[in-house]
Amino acid sequence: LFSLSCIFQMDTTQESYLDLFPLDAIVYLTPDSENVLEDIDPNKVYVLGGLVDESIHKKLTLQRAQGQSLQTARLPIREYMVKAVNSRNYHSETLAINQVFDVLSTYYETQSWPAALKAGVSSGKGYVLPDAVK
Repeated sequence: LFSLSCIFQMDTTQESYLDLFPLDAIVYLTPDSENVLEDIDPNKVYVLGGLVDESIHKKLTLQRAQGQSLQTARLPIREYMVKAVNSRNYHSETLAINQVFDVLSTYYETQSWPAALKAGVSSGKGYVLPDAVK
């Protein structure tokens, strides 16, 4: 869970986020969502890294969120980045938890998606900012 009101403080609990927060305050981040995260709402709680489903169970996080009647969103990678030419023809919007955290915390500080995505999306994912292509 990622709450901007306590960006440098983390609490752990055995309780489910479903029991801790109202459903309408939870946004489940998943690369399979049709909804683009355009801004961070400090009144929302963002679930990141619930599951890693890049290759084995495609769309599992999206299905889990939908099954729990939660809002979903994805980082705006396609909107601000371009696919880099690479020998493996590999492009992935699935990020590790620390990468998503880096993107969100950088965006919160800078209010710039390009800066945030540059901070969190490694070139190994196959995406770069348009100015890096030139």
